[in-house]
This record gives sequence, structure tokens and C-alpha cells, in this order.
Amino acid sequence: MKKTLLFISLFVGAASPAFALNDEDIASKVLAQHQDGPEIRPLNWLNEKFLERQRNSVNDIVGTHFGQKIQGNKRDLALLQRIINEDLIKNNETQDLQALGAVLGDVFVHENDKFQWVVYEDELGPTQAVCIKETSHCLFPITMLSRRMEVGLKPNVNKVYESALNDLAEFLPKTPYSVD
Repeated sequence: MKKTLLFISLFVGAASPAFALNDEDIASKVLAQHQDGPEIRPLNWLNEKFLERQRNSVNDIVGTHFGQKIQGNKRDLALLQRIINEDLIKNNETQDLQALGAVLGDVFVHENDKFQWVVYEDELGPTQAVCIKETSHCLFPITMLSRRMEVGLKPNVNKVYESALNDLAEFLPKTPYSVD
């Protein structure tokens, strides 16, 4: 009984304004744990197999419902949009929703040779990401569509794609004749 009361006391105390952490406190604690930033490393065999299973899952849906195959290029954005619009994956089927993100990530990598699939590991753990080569500027396409769909939204795949590209545009290497 004493342990329960102590827990409740600590819980209530943590909620009071005297113990509240502001954004700066939280940021400093997170940064203190990861002063060097995230670890970014190449995909290993298991990561490759995971992405392959995700692609195959989407390819099965596309083949069954549309009589097509994913190509790994920008044309796949329309196929992803059709899957979303036709509710072919329910919003509680997280793994299948995330498979859409693997295909989206392939589009990022195919359409821009400065991007690559990597393992991005931070305080939350490892995940597959698409990063600008030799930087820690990354996109997380696995969840770009799934998180929106899990709450009942039907994202516009082209807008998600273009918005992500715009977010990283300033970090992409410039060519000698590019206009800033």
C-alpha cells in the first residue's frame, strides 16, 4: 500500500507546475544523451530483407487490384495514391501501411541520386531512413503515410513527397551552376 501511495504522490507531484519541464529542459536532456547526434550506418542484410518484404507486400496489392507492378520510380506515387483512395489497407494495419512508406522511400532514392537508404539510430532506437549521402539530414518515409492514415487521413502522396523534398532542399549539395 505504501508503494502505491508513493507512486501516486510522485505522479501528482510531477504534474504540478513546480516540477514541469519546459521545452529547453527537454531539449537539453535529449542533446546531453546524444551529443554526437544520431548514428547513421549502411543497411545490413536484415534491413534489406525487411524493405524487400515491404515492397513485395505493396506489389501484391498493386498486382491484385490494378494489374500492375511497382517500378521504384515517381510513377509509383500514383499507385500509392490509388491504394489510399480505395481504402485497400485499413488504418489499423500498421505493417501494411508502413509498406507504402518503403515504396515511397524507393521513389526518393530513385529520383535523387543524393539520397540513400540507411539505418538511422537515435535515442528512440534504429529505423530505416532515407538520408542525403554523408549527412544526418534524413527523411523517414516508412511512417510518412502510415501515421497520417492511422488517424483516418487520406494523405495526398504527391504533396507529402514534394513537401519532404522541399524540407531537405537547402541541405542538398549544390552544383556549380545551381541558383540559390
